[in-house]
Amino acid sequence: MINISNVKKRFGKVDVLNGLTLELASKGVIAILGPNGSGKTTLIKSVLGMVLPQSGEITFEGADTKNQWGFRNKISYLPQIARFPENITVTELFDLIVSIRSGSENRESLIELFGLTPFLNKKLGNLSGGTRQKVNIIIAFMFDSPVFILDEPTAGLDPVSLIHLKELIQKEKEKGKTIIITTHIMSLVEDIADEIVFLLEGEIYFRGSVLALKEETGESDLEHAIANILKK
Repeated sequence: MINISNVKKRFGKVDVLNGLTLELASKGVIAILGPNGSGKTTLIKSVLGMVLPQSGEITFEGADTKNQWGFRNKISYLPQIARFPENITVTELFDLIVSIRSGSENRESLIELFGLTPFLNKKLGNLSGGTRQKVNIIIAFMFDSPVFILDEPTAGLDPVSLIHLKELIQKEKEKGKTIIITTHIMSLVEDIADEIVFLLEGEIYFRGSVLALKEETGESDLEHAIANILKK
């Protein structure tokens, strides 16, 4: 579905993506992992057209994404840091997103799931970080998209909300969707990921299942397996 071919991106003198080639065609949950500065968010933003690589090609369903924006309607995106106007209410934000994006939406069950009813008429600037993240999750999951890109979706979530997030991801996975996720929470990766893509210095160091990574590093849990890679 998404093909990334020899993509290079440099910020100043720093090479963030170094000729990265990656095919994201399988259905299920793909966890893109790596230390800070490894290129995870830059890769995601390049796929979305929010960052323009110096060279390389990115296609979505076989079509080049460069200077094309219609494909974004097939992607639900949860950014690592979402910035919305502070002086509008939660309901106004939901209405604004629906007016911009085409397709049917279902927010009521998500509002109930995350207990957001008491906050619907509150301004975004008055919400806690955790409540804002719940708002962002609802925006990401309120449309029936074939692809979900979730950049550090667990930030600020309480344990109950984290369980609900896992349930949402699992539900979309069972529908045959493609879910791309970045996170530093290895327990989440072990619970939901079908495949891991581990980035180091803008290149793919490992690609495979959680079990395969454990076997390759000789570790019994994912956190130690990742630590083993970084020590090398």
